[in-house]
Amino acid sequence: MQINVVINQVIILFLILFVGFYARKRNIITADMPGKLSNLMLQVTLPLQILTSFNFGLSEEILRNAFLLFVLSFLIHLFLMVIAKFAYLRYKEPVRNVLKYMTIFSNCGFMGFPVLQSIFGSKGVFYGAFYNIPFQILTLYYGVMIFTGKSDKNTLKRIVTHPIIISVAVGMVLFLLKIQLPGPVSEAFAMAGSMTPSLSMLIVGSLLADVPLRGILRGSEIYLGSAMKLIVTPLVIYGLLRLLPLQKEVMQICVILTAMPAAANTAIYPARFGGDTMLASRLVSITTILSIITIPLILLVL
Repeated sequence: MQINVVINQVIILFLILFVGFYARKRNIITADMPGKLSNLMLQVTLPLQILTSFNFGLSEEILRNAFLLFVLSFLIHLFLMVIAKFAYLRYKEPVRNVLKYMTIFSNCGFMGFPVLQSIFGSKGVFYGAFYNIPFQILTLYYGVMIFTGKSDKNTLKRIVTHPIIISVAVGMVLFLLKIQLPGPVSEAFAMAGSMTPSLSMLIVGSLLADVPLRGILRGSEIYLGSAMKLIVTPLVIYGLLRLLPLQKEVMQICVILTAMPAAANTAIYPARFGGDTMLASRLVSITTILSIITIPLILLVL
């Protein structure tokens, strides 16, 4: 991983974020568009990007690394659950719930895939898809429990019908059976999927444009939560993974995805299940803004 090239690619992504910010401020991207663009990305371009990332030679090493990332993702999320349980005991329950969720679940899909694409290419997306499966399972199960105290009855259905899960399943079938898509189909899917990084950052930038800056940094929970999310947990995971006999690429992907800002559901779940929506929105916004600085710093450490 050549650090100059990597940081240059990350800077490009965040410059696209500022383009989205500008477009929203100028009302080129209207208020109703970020939600529709998000659906387009999550339902169409991201699954196609994942599907076409499976289009390379099968090897035992690649399969082993993919399975390892799947297992490590589960273990990392479980470890972060323990950390989050004890890190915020000083705060009242509504605040504590938001901080717990944010610490455990990062934006490993929405922002993680573009960053992995820029650093590792299609193989990064391939590996990121396997890391993302435990995230999707645990956020639908444990994430809901944080705010409601009980699991969602439709968890299993939502997991198996999630676009990312479906695209990974289809991709694995094609991958294992060595089925090649026809040339025009493969190129069309790849072209549509290639929109994902730019589309993702445009959406993030447009969402940040609607954030009221007044009072966004008020309260110790903002500083503690942001530091835990962006600096402490990635460095702790980095330190622990260095103790294991892992390939450098596998370790780097785990740390990079842990270092992503708070997941978008951090703000969605409190609004849906009853929680501190204002704090959640502030944390999503501030961690996304600060990640412009912290992600390159974490890459330097790596």
